[in-house]
Amino acid sequence: MEAKPPFKYPTAIAFCLTSGFWMMVATFYGLLGATELMAPDLSANLGGIVFGRVRPTHVNLVLFGFVTPGLLGAAFYYLPRLLGTRLYSERLGVLTAVVWNGALVAAVATLAMGMTQGREYAELAWSIDVVIVVAFLLVFFNFMMTVKQREEPILYVSVWYVLAGCILTSCTYILGNVIWRPDSGALVGIPDAILLWFYGHNIFGLLLTPLSAGVAYYVIPRATRNPLYSHTLSLLGFWSLIVVYTHIGTHHLLQVPVPTWLKVVAIVDSIAMVIPVMAFLINIWYTAKGKLGEIHADIGAKFVFTGTIMYFFVSIQGSFMALPDVQRVTHFNNWVVAHAHIGVLGFAGMIALGGLYYTIPKMTGRPLFSRFLADFQYWMVLIGMVGFTIVLTIAGLIQGNAWLNGETVYRVLPEIHVYYVVRAGLGLLIFSSAVLGFYNIVRSVWARSGAPS
Repeated sequence: MEAKPPFKYPTAIAFCLTSGFWMMVATFYGLLGATELMAPDLSANLGGIVFGRVRPTHVNLVLFGFVTPGLLGAAFYYLPRLLGTRLYSERLGVLTAVVWNGALVAAVATLAMGMTQGREYAELAWSIDVVIVVAFLLVFFNFMMTVKQREEPILYVSVWYVLAGCILTSCTYILGNVIWRPDSGALVGIPDAILLWFYGHNIFGLLLTPLSAGVAYYVIPRATRNPLYSHTLSLLGFWSLIVVYTHIGTHHLLQVPVPTWLKVVAIVDSIAMVIPVMAFLINIWYTAKGKLGEIHADIGAKFVFTGTIMYFFVSIQGSFMALPDVQRVTHFNNWVVAHAHIGVLGFAGMIALGGLYYTIPKMTGRPLFSRFLADFQYWMVLIGMVGFTIVLTIAGLIQGNAWLNGETVYRVLPEIHVYYVVRAGLGLLIFSSAVLGFYNIVRSVWARSGAPS
């Protein structure tokens, strides 16, 4: 007889543990990078941890180590339940988690050795790119076969978002990393810049956003015990996201010689992002109307709902940043870093953590090991993220206005040093929250008896 697996949802558990572990590593690299900006000589003679290697390691681990596995972990739990069937293959799912973690270990090692393609969000070596694409395709195959054998005839919108996120990311990852050119992993000149930012923005809009929306659409109605406010709005948000978000990457290239028509499309679609954003938010917020008490009582739902609020701020900000007059001041400085932290940590990261804390008790049949630790992590992440946003926005405005008036880069650095000190302190807060969160997740998964505190 086949041995009974230790967990009913081994794939979901594997991805949840992956997310918790790599959040620790990713935030440690973020703290290290922030410390190096505060004290540049700290790693002067240590090639493996110079800022130019630490920064891409931090970014890739946040994207592919913390947030994406966290969102997929929740999806591996809720997708079979929405379809009224079992996951097609738990063995394949666990194998995918092993492959995924192998790619992350290889990413850390190669970036520390200076092996990089030198392109934003596309730094990883060609061999790792291939493994990541294979991992996404394995996830997609497992999900699709689960859909094929479903008992429930209607596909709830969360299923739409998860399937689209996996297959579209496989395609955009291949394009953005120029995977058909193993020798360089890049094109040449302006075409490479256009292709890179097509990918660079879609790794958020066609991966983190749909996976996050899928989790929110599952958790909020369940936590509030309310039906989804509008199925029509959910589909409007889905299709408008696919159509509109795909073309906005060129708004990062308004100050370089790309075709004017492409810039216009990027700006117009950046403003038009208000359609999918508000369709999603109105739907979620009206579903939760009158039930904020239930959301506050459920720590997973509280993380998720806060993530939707951050989505509002980051999206409105992003639309304004695409305007040329605004971008002259806000681009190429710490303002953009603040914007990225709202989006990745505030929106997708909060929802990923919410998905973990909502689904783990249901997968294990026990309460979280410590509700207090989960609440404590919530406030540490929220304070740290809001703090990042404030100090980096101020630093970015100082930089942008100084450069606009002809000031040189090095003369501005003393003016923003104090903000880098505060940023490093906030980074310590985020890293500490990740350590506590991983401890809580591990104890929640493996505790023999629930001992919530």
